[in-house]
Amino acid sequence: MKKRTVVLATMAALAVAIYVNNTSLISARAPGRPVLLAHRGLAQDFDREGLTGETCTAMRMLPPRHAYLENTIASMEAAFSLGADAIELDVHPTADGKFAVFHDWTLDCRTESKGVTRERDMAYLKTLDIGYGYTADDGVTFPFRGKGVGLMPSLDEVLVHFPGGRFHINVKGNDPAEGETLARFLAGLKPEERSRLTVYGGDAPIAALRRKLPDLRTFSDRSLKRCILAYIAAGWSGYVPEACRKTTLLVPLNVAPWLWGWPFRFLERMDAAETHVFLLGPYHGGFLEGLNDPAGIEALPDGYSGGISTDALDVVAPVLQRRDMN
Repeated sequence: MKKRTVVLATMAALAVAIYVNNTSLISARAPGRPVLLAHRGLAQDFDREGLTGETCTAMRMLPPRHAYLENTIASMEAAFSLGADAIELDVHPTADGKFAVFHDWTLDCRTESKGVTRERDMAYLKTLDIGYGYTADDGVTFPFRGKGVGLMPSLDEVLVHFPGGRFHINVKGNDPAEGETLARFLAGLKPEERSRLTVYGGDAPIAALRRKLPDLRTFSDRSLKRCILAYIAAGWSGYVPEACRKTTLLVPLNVAPWLWGWPFRFLERMDAAETHVFLLGPYHGGFLEGLNDPAGIEALPDGYSGGISTDALDVVAPVLQRRDMN
């Protein structure tokens, strides 16, 4: 009986210690405003039901809320004006050694051309109308046709246009050579310029980037999973695994509460580990989406100053502004 009492007392003491070590009630992290990551700048929204990797989202556009097309300099300017702190953009290497800022593997969906994006040179890509394929009524009308000619930028154009901008660069392929080519380009930037960049994508190109540019902030699907699983196993003690250091974490809203110390003790630990944290929308299988629902924004803890990744900055930014005023 005495032995059982000792075991129960020990377990209770351990539970209390774990609680105290992970409660946000005693967090010293100062409250603030969220850091906003605008996915592809300001983009047209689309019907997400039944999406696959082959779905042409331009053909499933919802009625436009604004006049911008994703991954363009104009859409990035608009996003920064609405309060974005950083912008996610997609890149493909081109046949002439540049990087085109464009989401799709092929040109068939959004432009009047066909073929694999990376098999064309930048000069040709600049001639295309990237608004050609957008329709919200099954092809009856195409409201952006003729308005996207010449709007596909190169990565170097974007970085020159926004010299102090923070960007997340999504490498769309999974070829290590792609990472090596991007590493050569980014090596030409000043260290303070690279410090404003995060690069993510397939495991192979990201591994190549890490080898060439160890100072660059990077992550991949594999590194994300490795960090989350290691932290769930050991984070109760306050320890931050090596896989979670100096990187970026994208965390679905319904996964976040399972992370030890969420929200403020967790964010404290990631700050100390030089890791950035961005919330996504809830994960229910399939594709991950940004935190786009105003209800999700309203449900954030008061004073939450971690990151939010959103596909709907024009919807989310006004909600955050109202929260700040209350």
